[in-house]
Amino acid sequence: MTGSRVLALGHYQPAKVLDNDDLAAMVDTSDEWIRSRVGIRTRHLARADETVDEMAAAAAAKALANSGLALSDIDLVLVATCTAIDRSPNMAARVAARLGLAHPATMDLNVVCAGFTHALATADHTIRAGAATAALVIGAEKFSAATDWTDRSTCVLTGDGAGAAVVVAAERPGVGPVVWGSVPEMGGAVRIEGTPPRFAQEGQTVYRWATTHLPPIAREVCERAGLSPEDLAGVVLHQANLRIIEPVARKLGAVNAVIARDVVESGNTSAASIPLALSKLVERGEVPSGAPVLLFGFGGNLSYAGQVIHCP
Repeated sequence: MTGSRVLALGHYQPAKVLDNDDLAAMVDTSDEWIRSRVGIRTRHLARADETVDEMAAAAAAKALANSGLALSDIDLVLVATCTAIDRSPNMAARVAARLGLAHPATMDLNVVCAGFTHALATADHTIRAGAATAALVIGAEKFSAATDWTDRSTCVLTGDGAGAAVVVAAERPGVGPVVWGSVPEMGGAVRIEGTPPRFAQEGQTVYRWATTHLPPIAREVCERAGLSPEDLAGVVLHQANLRIIEPVARKLGAVNAVIARDVVESGNTSAASIPLALSKLVERGEVPSGAPVLLFGFGGNLSYAGQVIHCP
């Protein structure tokens, strides 16, 4: 095998939905204020007793069911998350136990909002190296647990959920080369710190960085995949803020692509946002099977990672 491909996807969101009017009853805000600044209308919130690994396992089970693989086929589990409270067993090991997997390698990755695309690249590299043949790659977050619900600048953003991909060895690569990196000196612009941990960010700094620096990097991702932006059938950026997603997509020049806007109904779910949005696009049939889709994560650390995949 010379590469890997995404075989199937799945996603999970908690039942509870918090809309902007609900938030307006909690803090000094309004539906109009939120939609005009970040584009979000609703977000899903986990139950108090609902854990990151529980949501991750639900998304992974759906992806596995869609893949047609047996549990015994999975030999690697990667979970991208920045909101796991427990350290050991890690989320990947807990997911493996919940699903009844045999003897997979299990690792968590914390690259915040770029976590899923980092994890996908790691799975692709591992499969290319011959150290795995079939991987579960999951992004899962309980962002509500790190939210200060009295801070109207951040509580309007966050949501909970999970998305998962089954990635398998392939003769024809369906996961393109990754372009990744970070801006360490600006890493403090997005923070989840303290006890209990709380999410905070310098919104204008992140906005300027994302809309200025990310479009040329996203074009480089396309070039590494041997494509132009016009060739893309879909673009799934980290679902941070509609005011970031739309200008980045426009500057990229993906004029023929469906642009994921799941942030409107799901909010910012950090590492879960890309697989969650992608799974929904595929489930609704908005991107054809085999078509090229750009995945591009960015955020905390100011880290970024992107690759072009062939849609399952």
